[in-house]
Amino acid sequence: MESSNSNLSRRGFLATTASAAALTLAGAGCMKEQESESVAKGGKIPVGLQIYSVRKEAEKDLPGVLAQVAKMGYQGVEFAGYYGHEAKDIRKMLDSNGLVCCGTHTQMEDLADNKLAATLEFNKILGNKYVIVPWLEPAKTNPKETWLGHAKRLNVLAGKLKPQGMWVGYHAHQHDFDDLGGTTPWDIIASNTSRDVIMQLDLGNCMDGGGDPVMYLKRYPGRAVTIHLKEHSATNPKAMIGEGDVKWGEIFKLIRAAGTTQWYIIEEEKDAVPPLQGAEISLQNLKKLRT
Repeated sequence: MESSNSNLSRRGFLATTASAAALTLAGAGCMKEQESESVAKGGKIPVGLQIYSVRKEAEKDLPGVLAQVAKMGYQGVEFAGYYGHEAKDIRKMLDSNGLVCCGTHTQMEDLADNKLAATLEFNKILGNKYVIVPWLEPAKTNPKETWLGHAKRLNVLAGKLKPQGMWVGYHAHQHDFDDLGGTTPWDIIASNTSRDVIMQLDLGNCMDGGGDPVMYLKRYPGRAVTIHLKEHSATNPKAMIGEGDVKWGEIFKLIRAAGTTQWYIIEEEKDAVPPLQGAEISLQNLKKLRT
């Protein structure tokens, strides 16, 4: 369950992950009923950082990185690998810095029936309840049937995790918005899974793939229980949050109206500046946009 080499491609890196949690949520119905008290009362949605954003630094010194992330003002972190650390040690790092594990990118293979119990047990210790599948292969043949099969498995997993107060979800990449004869992989997953499956939209990835995140938030309201905040710009590949084409005001309005989003998660992969500096700039830019 641990990464033996963090100098991996995004796909390879993600293939090393596993996570879950055992915190029980009140009301096991639709996600609208699972809002945290703070968000339900109109409080600000907390902000986490996807640690993949600072992966090289985390590989060298995860405790130090978590301390810096907390000092910046982040309230949580989402993992995509554990850098050889045991769950109990990571939990101590989180607790000592006042951070919450707000999700983990967990490869589908680590959610296979013969690995599921170990994967969930590892992450019960982390206190995480959002188990997000980060990548599913684009099918070369029979793509629609393949994506329908993925949707079916996600429904099965949602049924297994829900009694334990956990959620399974799927994270958006560019290929999830490819045209499949009038539909897309994202539409197939979203429209063939229950509301107990989180659709973790990534704003930048969606737009990079030719999709419109505003349209998808409207089409599948309430499904973005956690959402990745990432900038997209048609003219500036180094644009950070607030410096590109994302319609932030409209995005925030839709999210607030749906009332189900529990975490904003920043993922900054452009390396326009040193990664830790980029993480801090992204958070400060987000704060300006939300005021």
